This record gives sequence, structure tokens and C-alpha cells, in this order.
Amino acid sequence: MRLELGKRADYAVRAAVDLARHVDHGERRKAQAIAEEMAIPPSYVPQILALLVRSGIAVSVAGPGGGYVLAKDPAEIDLLQVIEAIDGELVSTACILRGGPCRWDDMCAVHLPWARAQQAMRDALAASTLSELVANDRALEAGTFEVPAELSRPAARAVPEDGAPSADDVPRYDEAR
Repeated sequence: MRLELGKRADYAVRAAVDLARHVDHGERRKAQAIAEEMAIPPSYVPQILALLVRSGIAVSVAGPGGGYVLAKDPAEIDLLQVIEAIDGELVSTACILRGGPCRWDDMCAVHLPWARAQQAMRDALAASTLSELVANDRALEAGTFEVPAELSRPAARAVPEDGAPSADDVPRYDEAR
């Protein structure tokens, strides 16, 4: 199962992190600067920023010295707010079995654990503030962020020239279970 942000929410998170990174300087950020710094297609940035402004996360200031700033301290804005400003409420109300054996009028046996999982994800996103993301981003940039073992990616194995897996790459029956 893949859990990932849609393109617009991804860009919104990037834009919000950029605004949070510059809050200490009191700097208003231009859409073009955000696009360049955060690798967001320039055509998307005004749309994304407009949604962040509409939701009260950012403020737009017109004029030559204008630009965008966060509406609040980054410690008061959480990741869930940013995502929901773009994608709406992060809750699935449809049965996840996609027309499967729902034996009850409004739910099936999977609804309760799925609702718990959704709430756990919402809680985790709400607990992650923009100031935390900026601190993590700066530590990653400086090479001082310790990646938790459960999140580190396994090192890529060398692939033989013929593309065939070596005996070490093929799991034995007792390992595969």
C-alpha cells in the first residue's frame, strides 16, 4: 500500500516549510523565490499560496516589497493543517473494500480498524509543526540529523552484469516465511 501526498499537497508542504525557514528574518517571500528554492513548478506556486492564504496559514502582502509570510508562528502551524488546506479533510468515508462484502448498512468489519489508523495518522501529522520540520530540514542539510533505524533505506545491492540474482540475494525457504 502506498501512502503519499498528492502533488498539490506536496508543493504546499514545501512552500510552507520555505515560509517557515524565513520567518526569523522577517522576510517576505516572492512566489518565484519559493519555486526556485523548493523545486516547485512556478505555475503551481501562486495557486498553492492562494490556498494557504485562504486557509489562514499564510498572508499575502501586495506591492514592490510584498510577498508571502506565515500568518502565525511556525510552532503553531502543524503539518495536518497544511495538507488539509490543500486536499480537504484527511478522512476517507468510503469503504476500503471497494464494493466488497459490507454486511452492515453503513460499514463492514474493516471500518473500525481503518478509522483508528486514519486517526493515528491525523494525530501524528497534527503533532508535527512547521518549526519541527524546519529544524529537521536544517539538521538534514547540515548532515547532523540522525535517521531512525526503522526509517533508513537499505543499501542498494550490487547487481551482477547479467542481471541474475546471486545465491545470497535469493531467500531460502525458511527465510521467506
